[in-house]
Amino acid sequence: MSAAWEMVVGLEVHVQLKTRTKAFCRCSTSFGDPPNTNTCPVCLALPGALPVLNERAVELAARAAFALGLEVRERSVFARKNYFYPDLPKGYQISQFDRPLAERGTLAIGGGRSIGITRIHMEEDAGKSVHDRFAGFTAIDLNRAGVPLIEIVSEPEIRGSAEAGSYLRALKEILLFAEVSDCSMEEGSLRVDANVSARPIGETALRTRTEIKNLNSFSNVERALELEFARHVAVHESGGTIVQQTMLFDAHKNEVRGARSKEGSHDYRYFPEPDLPPLVLTPAWLQGVRYGLPEFPAARRARYTKDLGLSETDAAVLTASRDLGDYFEKVVAASNDAKMAANWMMSEVSASLNDSGVEIRAFALKPAALGELIVLVKNGTLSNSAAKTVFATMLQEGGTAASIAERDGLLQVGDDSALVAWIDEVWAEHPDEATRFAGGERKLQGVLVGFVMKKSKGRADPKKVNQLLGTRAGT
Repeated sequence: MSAAWEMVVGLEVHVQLKTRTKAFCRCSTSFGDPPNTNTCPVCLALPGALPVLNERAVELAARAAFALGLEVRERSVFARKNYFYPDLPKGYQISQFDRPLAERGTLAIGGGRSIGITRIHMEEDAGKSVHDRFAGFTAIDLNRAGVPLIEIVSEPEIRGSAEAGSYLRALKEILLFAEVSDCSMEEGSLRVDANVSARPIGETALRTRTEIKNLNSFSNVERALELEFARHVAVHESGGTIVQQTMLFDAHKNEVRGARSKEGSHDYRYFPEPDLPPLVLTPAWLQGVRYGLPEFPAARRARYTKDLGLSETDAAVLTASRDLGDYFEKVVAASNDAKMAANWMMSEVSASLNDSGVEIRAFALKPAALGELIVLVKNGTLSNSAAKTVFATMLQEGGTAASIAERDGLLQVGDDSALVAWIDEVWAEHPDEATRFAGGERKLQGVLVGFVMKKSKGRADPKKVNQLLGTRAGT
């Protein structure tokens, strides 16, 4: 393949909004229920059934738009998008066309790059065709019919498959922080259609594109884009013509194949939905939605590094989810020590979460309890090793750090006579190391301190142990 070509990508991301009921009826949006149990006359398009808009869906859609920096219209219009599939009972989808909910935003994806977002519009999902339930037949499950979605349409400013992945990860991070969707690709809450074309580097005009539909993982998006881009380049270099069409990606065969000719907007025969009035949002209502937004990851990371003195790496880990950052900030408030809180979060808390498989929201140890434990370490009541023991006990049994430390005899010992007694025992039990240390081999000091800490079961004050060892060695 010639290196003189560049990939041009625009992404359409379909995001299921985090509502309990569907966009235009009261049916549940619960995932995994038996087929066709979450349906009603509206979902089934029975005669006389009329849609009623879910206000919570509108709120979440506006929330997503504000989070991504779009301008939300005070007046938008629902439209009928007409097409005929077995899983679309009405023969049309309620969507938005020329007057969408929101327009013109940007998304920073790192490396100084930002991608424009053209629009966000609301729509309902279709049902699902099931091809593997009955031999020789296609079954229809309408549980998803009417589930509320937003479609986030990017500008064709993405260059390369890796940049497409960065865009999607940044988008998912913000949507999760804004709590508008669970973004579960496994459950269909986030699906991607990728529009791709190839053009010579330096050319500004857009060439004919193809659309790869319903990509269900970020890695599949990247793989499919690379395959389709390579095909475009090969066609162009051979003097052929790219035909605008809809493509499907087969992850098992690692191939992209044509599915059908690509529809244009005229094919869908859009017209305003006669059963729904225009959606009118008051400035006061929009202001309430905007004010309810959280601090987003980029701003949080900047604050953690600037105000709390954390490294960029630690800040990135601690803002991986909104819940993780919220927990960390509560620990900081209880301990008044951001760096120690971060160290505990990155070590003991992280290891416990990985071992148990639970999310931070369900973590057994409350932030205030961890903050209390950190304070005991800060003021010298507990050594680090003893604190780790107390931490494990708190997870298993509950209780306060102070009561566990006292009950289990883990309070730090700073009395010189007790420390000297332990040092004497270590000196006698490890004569070779002791002699070499006394002879000037200072790198053994840490080894001897470790022996004392082990003998004291973590109770010895390590600072005083270091001082006393130095005195004993005549330094």
